[in-house]
Amino acid sequence: MTTNLSKAVPAQAQTSSPVAPLVDISGLNIGYQRNRKIVPAVHDLDLQVHPGEVVAVVGESGSGKTTTANAIIGLLPANGRLTSGSIKIAGTEIAGAKEKVLRTLRGSVVGLIPQDPMVGLNPTQRVGVQVAEAVKLRGVKGPQIGDEVADALTKAGLEDPQLLAKRYPHELSGGQRQRVLIAIALAGKPDLIIADEPTSALDVTVQARILDHLESLVRDTGIALLIITHDLAVAADRADRVVVMQRGRIVEEGSPATILVDPADSYTRRLIAAAPALAQGGIIKPRFAVADEQVEVSNPIIELTSVVKKFQISRNGTFTALDDVSVRVAPGRTHALVGESGSGKTTTLRVAMGLEKPTTGQVRFEGTDITELSWRELRPLRRRFQLVHQDPFASLDPRFTVRDSIIEPLVSFRIGDRSSRHKRAAELLDQVGLPQNHLDRLPVELSGGQRQRVAIARSLVLEPEVILLDEPVSALDVSVQEQILALLAELQERLGLTYLFISHDLAVVAQVAHTVSVFEKGKIVESGSVAKVFQNPSDPYTQRLLDAIPGKRAAGRVVAEVAR
Repeated sequence: MTTNLSKAVPAQAQTSSPVAPLVDISGLNIGYQRNRKIVPAVHDLDLQVHPGEVVAVVGESGSGKTTTANAIIGLLPANGRLTSGSIKIAGTEIAGAKEKVLRTLRGSVVGLIPQDPMVGLNPTQRVGVQVAEAVKLRGVKGPQIGDEVADALTKAGLEDPQLLAKRYPHELSGGQRQRVLIAIALAGKPDLIIADEPTSALDVTVQARILDHLESLVRDTGIALLIITHDLAVAADRADRVVVMQRGRIVEEGSPATILVDPADSYTRRLIAAAPALAQGGIIKPRFAVADEQVEVSNPIIELTSVVKKFQISRNGTFTALDDVSVRVAPGRTHALVGESGSGKTTTLRVAMGLEKPTTGQVRFEGTDITELSWRELRPLRRRFQLVHQDPFASLDPRFTVRDSIIEPLVSFRIGDRSSRHKRAAELLDQVGLPQNHLDRLPVELSGGQRQRVAIARSLVLEPEVILLDEPVSALDVSVQEQILALLAELQERLGLTYLFISHDLAVVAQVAHTVSVFEKGKIVESGSVAKVFQNPSDPYTQRLLDAIPGKRAAGRVVAEVAR
């Protein structure tokens, strides 16, 4: 078996380099066994990845990109079937290889960074123990294990590795957990890292830091990086070569600049149009050109005044999550809250809903102070504001049909009878653009975009005036994301809804919001119309958030390609 390929091969030299590909896939066909049939998932796929190269595989859910990545590392699910074709890793044929051969490749030749850090990490084990497992696979023993663990954590961009190694995953931020997964992948010193949606749920600044770090590892060490992503802007920014997949087939591949300037396939053109930063040439253009003097709110529907929220973290210690936060949301408008993880966005939303009581300060809903209301007193008001969560699969009961999920609030508030509730569910399914034959389906039978439409339908069933949206599109493909955002805009215009919208994606905020508050470490550092804040930011932190939006580097590549 061939291992220890030469490192530090410049990516620019790949096209002329005689170095053999690290990954060499030809004629690959994969399917999934369902009952007695094999349902095709990947068709006649050919793909090569060379040392020192960054390749991005892009496509929507169900396009076959993750199936391909799992096949490369020999981790297809139990019902996965590699029906024909060849997969060579560092010269070793793994199609049909025994588990013993695959185990020798995993970690030492191929490292995997999974999408969800909370699923990818064992919540019952300290971080250091989990990184040490990968180190031990290389035969490292004794005191050297601790040194190797610290080195891997440091290379993954984590500070104070000795202290961090003693912590559990739940004690870390999302960005830190993702870096721990990178450290585990690096601990085996592989020749190839497969990163499966490594930053899809992270803030833009954390996303940029992690991708910067992965990219520097490739340039400094010559390892290869295969990025699996639904975000064409991320792929175009970071990859030497982009591979576009649709329905299990490669429909297009080439350099990012070539694909963005002259996409050959209509599917690629749709992905570009659905990615706001790419569609706008790397420049964020707010949808609403509203001047600050036009956003003064005289009759706010939601108003937070000088809110402070402290959490007890030890017998004598507290953590200040919100520090003198004031927000005013106008009826029929969308106000966005942006900032990094831990900045206070979600705590603000929970305080606005009455799910958390502020330590000091006031929260008013249509002029009514809800700060001191009991749960029983607040319950009637809760009919008038509803919440849409980030993950539609987690927010829907897997045992409930679509119909049951939509009518659940009506049952809870004892509104209507069985017949009127079912009629209301059918009406709402029409409003969110789903056929009525979906009413009896379970969440597992729906796509991510369909599940989010059901969650939106459920939020509308009580005819609320305000909908609070916590990262409602961050887990969705860009084309599905575009559909959901268009639906929210159409519902707002038709029903006069008010939105309080949380997002880490400033390009999305520019599409949907009239006004915005920028949070940093529990404080609002800047607030006003999206047009003013995004086009003329006054705070350096806001500028950093804007600079980190994916797609800007790709736009520069396009300019260079056109000029050439």
